[in-house]
Amino acid sequence: MIVLKSEREIGLMRRSGHILADVVQLIRDMVKPGMSTLEVDDAVEAFIRECGALPAFKGYRGFPATVCISINEEVVHGIPSAHRRMKEGDIVGFDLGCIVEGYYADCAVTLPLGEIPPRVQELLDVTRESLERAIAECRPGRRLSDVSHAVQRHVDPHGFGIVRTFVGHGIGRALHEEPQVPNFGDPGRGPQLKPGMVLAIEPMVTLGSHDVKILDDGWTAVTRDGSLAAHFEHTVAVTENGPEVLTSKNHSEGASTAPSEASPRRDCAGFAGARTGTRQP
Repeated sequence: MIVLKSEREIGLMRRSGHILADVVQLIRDMVKPGMSTLEVDDAVEAFIRECGALPAFKGYRGFPATVCISINEEVVHGIPSAHRRMKEGDIVGFDLGCIVEGYYADCAVTLPLGEIPPRVQELLDVTRESLERAIAECRPGRRLSDVSHAVQRHVDPHGFGIVRTFVGHGIGRALHEEPQVPNFGDPGRGPQLKPGMVLAIEPMVTLGSHDVKILDDGWTAVTRDGSLAAHFEHTVAVTENGPEVLTSKNHSEGASTAPSEASPRRDCAGFAGARTGTRQP
Protein backbone atom coordinates (compact mmCIF):
# COMPACT_ATOMS: atom_id res chain seq x y z
CA MET A 1 0.00 0.00 0.00
CA ILE A 2 1.26 3.47 -0.90
CA VAL A 3 1.06 5.78 2.12
CA LEU A 4 0.36 9.46 1.40
CA LYS A 5 2.20 11.87 3.71
CA SER A 6 0.68 14.88 5.44
CA GLU A 7 2.25 18.34 5.31
CA ARG A 8 3.64 17.75 8.80
CA GLU A 9 5.22 14.47 7.75
CA ILE A 10 6.72 16.00 4.63
CA GLY A 11 8.07 18.82 6.81
CA LEU A 12 9.93 16.32 8.98
CA MET A 13 11.28 14.56 5.90
CA ARG A 14 12.38 17.94 4.55
CA ARG A 15 14.35 18.55 7.76
CA SER A 16 15.96 15.15 7.36
CA GLY A 17 16.65 15.81 3.70
CA HIS A 18 18.24 19.19 4.35
CA ILE A 19 20.65 17.57 6.78
CA LEU A 20 21.66 15.21 3.98
CA ALA A 21 22.13 18.15 1.62
CA ASP A 22 24.59 19.53 4.18
CA VAL A 23 26.27 16.13 4.41
CA VAL A 24 26.83 16.15 0.64
CA GLN A 25 28.60 19.49 0.98
CA LEU A 26 30.62 18.18 3.93
CA ILE A 27 31.77 15.25 1.79
CA ARG A 28 32.66 17.54 -1.10
CA ASP A 29 34.76 19.65 1.22
CA MET A 30 36.61 16.83 2.96
CA VAL A 31 37.08 13.97 0.51
CA LYS A 32 40.50 13.74 -1.11
CA PRO A 33 42.86 11.06 -2.39
CA GLY A 34 44.51 9.11 0.41
CA MET A 35 41.56 9.29 2.82
CA SER A 36 40.09 6.06 4.08
CA THR A 37 36.41 5.43 3.59
CA LEU A 38 36.09 4.89 7.34
CA GLU A 39 37.31 8.45 7.98
CA VAL A 40 34.46 9.73 5.85
CA ASP A 41 31.95 7.49 7.59
CA ASP A 42 33.04 8.64 11.05
CA ALA A 43 32.77 12.32 10.06
CA VAL A 44 29.33 11.89 8.52
CA GLU A 45 27.95 10.01 11.52
CA ALA A 46 29.23 12.68 13.89
CA PHE A 47 27.70 15.43 11.75
CA ILE A 48 24.29 13.75 11.49
CA ARG A 49 24.14 13.24 15.25
CA GLU A 50 25.24 16.83 15.94
CA CYS A 51 22.30 17.94 13.81
CA GLY A 52 19.91 16.05 16.11
CA ALA A 53 19.21 13.27 13.62
CA LEU A 54 20.01 9.56 13.53
CA PRO A 55 21.90 7.63 10.85
CA ALA A 56 19.39 5.66 8.79
CA PHE A 57 21.67 2.86 7.62
CA LYS A 58 23.78 1.92 10.63
CA GLY A 59 22.39 -1.32 12.01
CA TYR A 60 19.72 -1.53 9.30
CA ARG A 61 19.41 -5.25 8.62
CA GLY A 62 22.88 -5.54 10.12
CA PHE A 63 24.70 -2.99 7.95
CA PRO A 64 27.72 -1.88 10.02
CA ALA A 65 28.19 1.75 8.93
CA THR A 66 26.50 5.12 8.43
CA VAL A 67 27.38 5.66 4.75
CA CYS A 68 27.49 3.25 1.84
CA ILE A 69 30.73 4.16 0.03
CA SER A 70 31.17 2.45 -3.32
CA ILE A 71 34.27 2.91 -5.48
CA ASN A 72 34.60 2.45 -9.25
CA GLU A 73 32.98 -0.90 -10.22
CA GLU A 74 31.09 -1.02 -6.91
CA VAL A 75 27.49 -0.07 -7.62
CA VAL A 76 26.08 0.32 -4.11
CA HIS A 77 26.31 -0.82 -0.47
CA GLY A 78 30.09 -0.63 -0.14
CA ILE A 79 31.19 -0.94 3.50
CA PRO A 80 33.57 1.75 4.82
CA SER A 81 36.94 0.47 6.02
CA ALA A 82 40.10 1.90 7.55
CA HIS A 83 42.00 -0.15 4.99
CA ARG A 84 40.16 1.16 1.92
CA ARG A 85 41.73 4.39 0.70
CA MET A 86 40.41 6.50 -2.13
CA LYS A 87 42.87 7.46 -4.84
CA GLU A 88 43.24 9.96 -7.67
CA GLY A 89 41.05 9.04 -10.62
CA ASP A 90 38.50 7.05 -8.61
CA ILE A 91 34.79 7.70 -8.88
CA VAL A 92 33.17 7.27 -5.48
CA GLY A 93 29.47 6.85 -4.70
CA PHE A 94 28.15 8.05 -1.34
CA ASP A 95 24.70 6.75 -0.37
CA LEU A 96 23.31 8.68 2.60
CA GLY A 97 20.31 8.42 4.91
CA CYS A 98 19.11 9.94 8.18
CA ILE A 99 16.07 10.06 10.41
CA VAL A 100 14.35 13.04 12.05
CA GLU A 101 11.58 12.26 14.56
CA GLY A 102 10.99 8.90 12.93
CA TYR A 103 10.95 10.08 9.30
CA TYR A 104 13.58 9.14 6.74
CA ALA A 105 15.35 10.83 3.85
CA ASP A 106 17.72 9.14 1.42
CA CYS A 107 20.08 10.50 -1.23
CA ALA A 108 23.22 9.58 -3.16
CA VAL A 109 25.91 11.28 -5.20
CA THR A 110 28.89 9.99 -7.16
CA LEU A 111 31.99 12.19 -7.15
CA PRO A 112 35.20 12.04 -9.19
CA LEU A 113 38.52 12.36 -7.37
CA GLY A 114 40.64 14.47 -9.67
CA GLU A 115 40.77 14.01 -13.44
CA ILE A 116 38.73 11.25 -15.05
CA PRO A 117 38.39 10.21 -18.72
CA PRO A 118 35.69 11.95 -20.81
CA ARG A 119 33.60 8.79 -21.13
CA VAL A 120 33.58 8.35 -17.35
CA GLN A 121 32.55 11.99 -16.91
CA GLU A 122 29.77 11.33 -19.41
CA LEU A 123 28.63 8.41 -17.26
CA LEU A 124 28.35 10.68 -14.22
CA ASP A 125 26.64 13.46 -16.16
CA VAL A 126 24.11 11.18 -17.86
CA THR A 127 23.22 9.40 -14.60
CA ARG A 128 22.67 12.73 -12.84
CA GLU A 129 20.66 14.08 -15.77
CA SER A 130 18.48 10.96 -15.85
CA LEU A 131 17.58 11.64 -12.22
CA GLU A 132 16.66 15.22 -13.11
CA ARG A 133 14.35 14.00 -15.84
CA ALA A 134 12.74 11.43 -13.56
CA ILE A 135 12.10 14.08 -10.90
CA ALA A 136 10.40 16.29 -13.50
CA GLU A 137 7.78 13.54 -13.97
CA CYS A 138 6.77 13.60 -10.29
CA ARG A 139 3.53 15.51 -10.82
CA PRO A 140 -0.07 14.67 -9.95
CA GLY A 141 -1.71 12.69 -12.72
CA ARG A 142 1.45 11.14 -14.14
CA ARG A 143 1.96 7.40 -13.82
CA LEU A 144 4.71 5.78 -11.79
CA SER A 145 6.27 4.24 -14.89
CA ASP A 146 6.61 7.71 -16.41
CA VAL A 147 9.27 8.31 -13.75
CA SER A 148 11.00 5.03 -14.61
CA HIS A 149 10.81 5.60 -18.35
CA ALA A 150 12.37 9.06 -18.04
CA VAL A 151 15.58 7.47 -16.76
CA GLN A 152 15.73 4.84 -19.49
CA ARG A 153 14.85 7.30 -22.25
CA HIS A 154 17.82 9.47 -21.31
CA VAL A 155 20.38 6.72 -20.59
CA ASP A 156 19.82 4.28 -23.46
CA PRO A 157 21.01 6.54 -26.31
CA HIS A 158 24.37 6.90 -24.57
CA GLY A 159 25.00 3.17 -24.59
CA PHE A 160 25.25 2.72 -20.83
CA GLY A 161 23.74 -0.11 -18.77
CA ILE A 162 20.87 0.47 -16.32
CA VAL A 163 21.07 -1.72 -13.21
CA ARG A 164 17.88 -3.78 -12.83
CA THR A 165 18.59 -5.56 -9.55
CA PHE A 166 18.23 -2.44 -7.40
CA VAL A 167 15.44 0.12 -7.74
CA GLY A 168 14.08 3.22 -6.06
CA HIS A 169 11.30 3.09 -3.51
CA GLY A 170 8.73 4.89 -1.47
CA ILE A 171 9.99 6.36 1.80
CA GLY A 172 8.53 7.84 4.97
CA ARG A 173 8.32 6.27 8.42
CA ALA A 174 10.26 3.35 6.92
CA LEU A 175 13.34 3.52 4.75
CA HIS A 176 11.72 1.29 2.14
CA GLU A 177 8.01 1.62 1.45
CA GLU A 178 5.78 0.96 -1.52
CA PRO A 179 5.99 1.53 -4.41
CA GLN A 180 9.13 0.19 -6.04
CA VAL A 181 10.52 2.66 -8.60
CA PRO A 182 12.50 0.91 -11.36
CA ASN A 183 14.82 2.88 -13.62
CA PHE A 184 13.42 1.34 -16.78
CA GLY A 185 10.07 0.49 -18.33
CA ASP A 186 7.34 1.71 -20.65
CA PRO A 187 5.51 4.95 -19.81
CA GLY A 188 1.86 5.28 -18.80
CA ARG A 189 1.67 2.33 -16.43
CA GLY A 190 1.37 1.74 -12.69
CA PRO A 191 -0.23 3.84 -9.97
CA GLN A 192 -1.19 7.41 -10.70
CA LEU A 193 0.96 9.89 -8.80
CA LYS A 194 -0.85 11.90 -6.11
CA PRO A 195 0.09 14.74 -3.77
CA GLY A 196 1.60 13.29 -0.61
CA MET A 197 3.53 10.51 -2.34
CA VAL A 198 7.23 10.58 -1.50
CA LEU A 199 9.68 8.65 -3.65
CA ALA A 200 13.39 7.92 -3.39
CA ILE A 201 14.47 7.88 -7.04
CA GLU A 202 17.93 6.43 -7.65
CA PRO A 203 19.31 5.57 -11.07
CA MET A 204 22.36 3.30 -11.06
CA VAL A 205 24.11 3.25 -14.40
CA THR A 206 27.20 1.41 -15.68
CA LEU A 207 29.74 1.75 -18.46
CA GLY A 208 29.02 -1.83 -19.46
CA SER A 209 26.52 -4.54 -18.59
CA HIS A 210 23.66 -4.01 -16.15
CA ASP A 211 24.41 -7.32 -14.40
CA VAL A 212 25.67 -7.16 -10.82
CA LYS A 213 26.91 -9.60 -8.20
CA ILE A 214 27.24 -9.40 -4.42
CA LEU A 215 30.68 -9.81 -2.86
CA ASP A 216 31.50 -12.19 -0.03
CA ASP A 217 30.84 -9.47 2.58
CA GLY A 218 27.14 -9.98 1.79
CA TRP A 219 26.60 -6.30 0.98
CA THR A 220 28.78 -4.77 -1.69
CA ALA A 221 27.19 -4.95 -5.15
CA VAL A 222 29.65 -4.74 -8.06
CA THR A 223 29.24 -4.85 -11.82
CA ARG A 224 29.69 -8.41 -13.05
CA ASP A 225 31.88 -7.26 -15.94
CA GLY A 226 34.02 -4.93 -13.81
CA SER A 227 32.79 -1.76 -15.55
CA LEU A 228 32.50 1.52 -13.65
CA ALA A 229 29.17 2.52 -12.09
CA ALA A 230 27.47 5.76 -11.04
CA HIS A 231 24.62 6.30 -8.56
CA PHE A 232 22.58 9.43 -7.88
CA GLU A 233 19.48 9.74 -5.71
CA HIS A 234 17.02 12.23 -4.29
CA THR A 235 13.99 11.99 -2.01
CA VAL A 236 11.13 13.72 -3.84
CA ALA A 237 7.64 14.70 -2.67
CA VAL A 238 4.79 14.92 -5.15
CA THR A 239 2.87 18.15 -4.46
CA GLU A 240 -0.04 19.97 -6.10
CA ASN A 241 2.54 22.25 -7.72
CA GLY A 242 4.90 19.52 -8.90
CA PRO A 243 7.96 17.84 -7.41
CA GLU A 244 9.70 19.08 -4.28
CA VAL A 245 13.24 17.76 -3.85
CA LEU A 246 13.43 17.22 -0.11
CA THR A 247 17.14 16.37 -0.13
CA SER A 248 18.26 19.66 -1.69
CA LYS A 249 18.41 23.13 -0.17
CA ASN A 250 18.76 24.74 -3.59
CA HIS A 251 15.29 23.93 -4.83
CA SER A 252 11.69 24.01 -3.71
CA GLU A 253 8.53 22.79 -5.39
CA GLY A 254 8.91 21.99 -9.07
CA ALA A 255 12.68 21.72 -8.88
CA SER A 256 14.53 18.90 -10.56
CA THR A 257 18.25 19.30 -10.08
CA ALA A 258 20.43 16.53 -8.67
CA PRO A 259 22.74 16.81 -5.66
CA SER A 260 25.95 16.99 -7.66
CA GLU A 261 25.50 20.73 -7.87
CA ALA A 262 26.80 22.70 -4.91
CA SER A 263 24.55 22.84 -1.87
CA PRO A 264 24.53 25.82 0.51
CA ARG A 265 27.07 25.67 3.30
CA ARG A 266 26.07 23.44 6.18
CA ASP A 267 24.47 25.24 9.08
CA CYS A 268 24.54 22.83 12.03
CA ALA A 269 27.44 21.72 14.26
CA GLY A 270 19.79 3.41 -0.40
CA PHE A 271 20.07 2.21 0.97
CA ALA A 272 19.00 1.28 -2.49
CA GLY A 273 15.85 -0.78 -2.64
CA ALA A 274 16.07 -4.25 -4.11
CA ARG A 275 13.57 -5.66 -6.56
CA THR A 276 11.18 -8.20 -5.11
CA GLY A 277 12.97 -11.47 -4.52
CA THR A 278 16.41 -9.83 -4.15
CA ARG A 279 18.14 -9.35 -0.82
CA GLN A 280 17.63 -5.78 0.33
CA PRO A 281 19.82 -4.17 2.98
